Amino acid sequence: MKIVSRNEELLRDALSRIPQSSSRTSLSSCNKLIRFEDISAAAFKIQCGVQKTPCMYSRLSKQYGMDIYLKKEFLQYTGSVKERGVLYLLTSLPQDQQRKGVIVASDSNFSMAVAYHAAELRIPVFVIMSTSTPPARVKMCREYGAMVISYGTTAKDSQTHARRLAQENGYLYLEEEDSAVYLSGLGTVGLEVYEQVPKLDAVIFPAGGHCGLLAGSAAVLKHLNPHISVIGVESESFPVLQQSLKAGHPTEDQACSNHHFYGDVSGLCFGSNSLQLTGKLVDKVVAVREEDILISILRLLEYERATVDAEGAIGLAALVAGKVPELKGKRVAIVICSGNLELHLLQQCIARALTLDNRVCRFSLVLSDCPGDISKLLEILAREETRVLDIKQERTFVTSELFTVEVTCTVETRDKIHTAQLRNALLERYPTATWIER
Repeated sequence: MKIVSRNEELLRDALSRIPQSSSRTSLSSCNKLIRFEDISAAAFKIQCGVQKTPCMYSRLSKQYGMDIYLKKEFLQYTGSVKERGVLYLLTSLPQDQQRKGVIVASDSNFSMAVAYHAAELRIPVFVIMSTSTPPARVKMCREYGAMVISYGTTAKDSQTHARRLAQENGYLYLEEEDSAVYLSGLGTVGLEVYEQVPKLDAVIFPAGGHCGLLAGSAAVLKHLNPHISVIGVESESFPVLQQSLKAGHPTEDQACSNHHFYGDVSGLCFGSNSLQLTGKLVDKVVAVREEDILISILRLLEYERATVDAEGAIGLAALVAGKVPELKGKRVAIVICSGNLELHLLQQCIARALTLDNRVCRFSLVLSDCPGDISKLLEILAREETRVLDIKQERTFVTSELFTVEVTCTVETRDKIHTAQLRNALLERYPTATWIER
């Protein structure tokens, strides 16, 4: 069951009148897809239900050679920008439907936002989750006030069950789609960024298949100042948006990942309206590697004390990867849209990012099994000001001569230069030392 409003009818009519062409149309024709007035109305209606998050100057500015402002949408109550679109969606429902209730079927940020805001609005809300859903997500959803039902082993099983319950009980089945109402709610981010940061040159958004935030915000930014560059960033492993833009329609055969690390970054393209807006209003869409996303998570944690997930860090990853050199010396806002990284994933991400950033390294060497040889190695490491994280000794399974020990060390360094200095010092004393590449 889809939500149909007067705004969505206008949007559909506008789409049907726009010729399918690869050339850019005028800005005025693009604005017919979503009107600036719709986004302004959404901002007024949701102002008491969501946070007006800060857009603050970042300490990362000097490192990347531009004035960086971070729009911290991960500070929303459920840790996601999706709250904006969801709240406007729920408040736009007819009163009789609000009394009957709504139902969703996933463990995504969208479902979390529905669970919280529906409960706050006293709308009965049911969330169907598969049995493979992380327990922490199930617990959080229940604490928000939703009735959570575990059903099926896959997301498809949960969705089928939710649709059946909706049909039998009169609930409204909600799924994340690019209705005008939902896009208008998400577009309020662009409105706030424009108000908070004067003289903006560019704004960077997460993209991927769920590009509603990018599309809705681009509509308002281009209306207010057509000279602001709007850039979308998606994963190189799942170039969903770039493939869809190239094809001219949402493609359904993209490879996607079910791993919770990627979240909506790897989702399928969910609508032609967002795709139309993105194709007409967004200046550039770039793709970044997983390694760039991991280092961005690390940078935000260290410099901003912000714990974010892949979707939240992917905007900064465009700078880490050097994909936007034209922004050097410019004033740039980056939307950090989500902070729902599970604890076990956080530990893995930080460990891997430190290795990628050349700040945790591992080497092995063979020493004679005599008293004092290990202490001499540790003296070198201390002199080079490295921190020993782990040290292992192997005496049995060694291929060298008898009475030797193979020592494997994991150490922490300051940066790439410090790592190179340590490597040279070790090779000078132990020419056969082997550096274990990441």
